[in-house]
Amino acid sequence: MKNQEVAQILFEIGEFLEIQEIPFKPQAYQQAAVAIDNLEEDISQIYKEKGIKGLKEINAIGESIALKIEEYLKTGNIKYFEELKKTTPVDVNELTKIEGLGGKRIKRLYKELGIRTLKDLIRAAEEHRIAPLFGFGEKIEKNILEGVEFFKKSKGRFLLRDVLDDVEKIEKRFKSMNGVDKVSVAGSVRRRKETVGDIDFLVSVKDSSDKYLVEKIMKTFVSMDEVVKIVNKGETKSSIKTKQGLDMDLRLVSSSSFGSALQYFTGSKEHNIALRRIAIKEGLKLNEYGLFKNGRKIKGETEEEIYERLKMDWIPPELREGEEEIELAQKHQLPKLIELNDIKGDLHCHSNWNGGQNSIRQMAEKAISLGYEFLGIADHTKTLKIENGLDEKRLKEQRIEIDLINREFKEKGINFKILHGSEVDILKNGTLDIKNETLKTLDYVSISIHSNFKMNIQDMTKRILKAMDNPYVKIFNHPTGMILGKREGYNVDIEQIIKKAKEKNIALEINSYRLDLNYQLAKMAKKMGVKIVIGSDAHNTKELNDIKFGVYQARRAGLEKKDIINT
Repeated sequence: MKNQEVAQILFEIGEFLEIQEIPFKPQAYQQAAVAIDNLEEDISQIYKEKGIKGLKEINAIGESIALKIEEYLKTGNIKYFEELKKTTPVDVNELTKIEGLGGKRIKRLYKELGIRTLKDLIRAAEEHRIAPLFGFGEKIEKNILEGVEFFKKSKGRFLLRDVLDDVEKIEKRFKSMNGVDKVSVAGSVRRRKETVGDIDFLVSVKDSSDKYLVEKIMKTFVSMDEVVKIVNKGETKSSIKTKQGLDMDLRLVSSSSFGSALQYFTGSKEHNIALRRIAIKEGLKLNEYGLFKNGRKIKGETEEEIYERLKMDWIPPELREGEEEIELAQKHQLPKLIELNDIKGDLHCHSNWNGGQNSIRQMAEKAISLGYEFLGIADHTKTLKIENGLDEKRLKEQRIEIDLINREFKEKGINFKILHGSEVDILKNGTLDIKNETLKTLDYVSISIHSNFKMNIQDMTKRILKAMDNPYVKIFNHPTGMILGKREGYNVDIEQIIKKAKEKNIALEINSYRLDLNYQLAKMAKKMGVKIVIGSDAHNTKELNDIKFGVYQARRAGLEKKDIINT
């Protein structure tokens, strides 16, 4: 899909226009970027079927922006964008990846300090030239330096949610080719790690002597629209770099070795080392070509037969991190991991009553199409002004709308219910920003921290523990405050939080957008007897689909259906 590419360019155009102090236009481009990023349909397909008219039917897309999108879809470029980059030589794409830096602040830094690149930004922050600027100060300067460090740590890796659609599209492309036997992505994508580096694809063909097919597979791979550079093109392996900056390899392997190659290239390194040691103890040799005894290959076609020969159950890829999975597989005690279709509803999503883009009805109709039995609307509360958070009066009004829609569904015989919840803010002193007399009228109460992240570990822990003592609290959302790829969490004694959750029967969330809890903490919560809820944190209908990333995280933690409340 071209959606992400187009949205990124429109977003950057908006940032450039804001730097140049051009009124109104920045918001128009950024609204268009959001609208395209949230599309469920491929924008290329929309244009193919309906042309400019179809583009203009998309929310927030007018004639001018539609023409620029058409130009990109036809040529892979937008002249207007290239001109803006020349007239304002600021690396907007890189600078906006630093937490807290948007167009207005980048403009100030460019105009007053000549900051154009990440390197310029680091130098200015280290020399303490940012703090004296009006509206910045030492705290923002420190936050910028922390953001830079976080960015440098994660550079070279990509969020799984940003690459999975493209990966699955490439897989599907090869699976549809005549003569292809098996296709699979391997590596950290197959293990569903939160972030991934390079991408490995494995392909086997029904007839390895068919040179024409082999050449066709390799030619298809290196000539894909996504490719910006062919690193290598060979008979059995080709390597490319994509527009996103991803390195991808495609390996052609024999059908008789596909299972062993898939196991080897899936990893992790620690898991593979442990398996090879077990093979050696059995008098065998394991590598990417197969499982061998006395130089003769005895297994290799499937992963399952390799694990079985090594006297253990097949291990789901998400668990292959070299921790306890091999011991459990040997004892036939692997958990029956949660599946996406086990999810019966979502308890963390937002409507257009505050920060969301769709109405409660639209969110519910999408949930019904996903086969859900319920949907919890958990809009933000009044302290979060940036999201137009709801106060007690508006929560009461929202309940009226929810009850009305639920009645309509019941009358139509639709077996589905909208639950009225709220994502209530935990204030600095540990109290909640909504009165108990309102909280008790809600179907459930979830709590979150959205401010004062820099408290010391003792004060932050006390703050959260006090909030968890509220008798109406049922869920603690994104418990460490981390947003994967954007910022690290606040300092908190998470073990105390998990113990309190157990004591108060409060579920801890795996947030599918933030990926907080991470898999290690989710595993710890399970061992301590705490229930988990998987929430999408959807702000529009498309993002309801993203609950799958929370399910992947839960699988990596070894969670089963019984461990999760929204199953």
